[in-house]
Amino acid sequence: MTTGLARSRLARLAVCFLTAGLGFSGVAHAQSYCASDGQRQPAVLLERFINANCDTCWADPATAREEAGQVALDWVVPGDKGDDAPLSAVAARESLQRLDALHQSVPPQSLATTSRVRPLTGNRLRVAHGLALSDYLGASIELKPIPRAAKGRQWTAWLALVETLPAGTEGSPVERNLVRNVLQTNWDGRKQLLKTEQNRFFDARSMSIAAGANPERLRVIGWVEDEKGQLRAAAQSRCAP
Repeated sequence: MTTGLARSRLARLAVCFLTAGLGFSGVAHAQSYCASDGQRQPAVLLERFINANCDTCWADPATAREEAGQVALDWVVPGDKGDDAPLSAVAARESLQRLDALHQSVPPQSLATTSRVRPLTGNRLRVAHGLALSDYLGASIELKPIPRAAKGRQWTAWLALVETLPAGTEGSPVERNLVRNVLQTNWDGRKQLLKTEQNRFFDARSMSIAAGANPERLRVIGWVEDEKGQLRAAAQSRCAP
């Protein structure tokens, strides 16, 4: 059995492995981590919410479909039936936080929202993740350079660890990016940054892998919102074949 101390060390190792791999290139680069490098940045974030109580929503043929230029996220919201809800095994409490950020209530069945990116000129969002170690995966999100609009303001970065499930999984009519874990962090443009930090907003963490998730299907999707809650950048990692 892995002790708490050992798990903590593995979690730190996952972040270190990711960070160390950022400088690799060629074959070693591809094998050490997956990133959004070379990917077109999404113009729209499509978020599909399913109440864990709804036993038919996952397979609903009317599910909103991802269109060109979009990236989809699938949230399962805890239901009032608790562990007895049909989809409770994949429910994420962070979905409640996300609904609140979108000023939406918990849907009785399902809900789909879209947010269009208001792109930043001359800035690029980058997300990446390392290899799974034990029950953890190191992941990072970076916006570089820091936008002029961020100076003196607080921005919010979201990084979702998702399991990409092909269409047909458990009857789903669409491919799904099931949210398995979420990192939310604030980037504060009001504080004086260290000299080494002044050209970017950056965060790297170890993220626990939910029970039952397939590590080979995990990747990250990230986005950044300004202080008004407007979507300003989005990115998704892709692993080289």
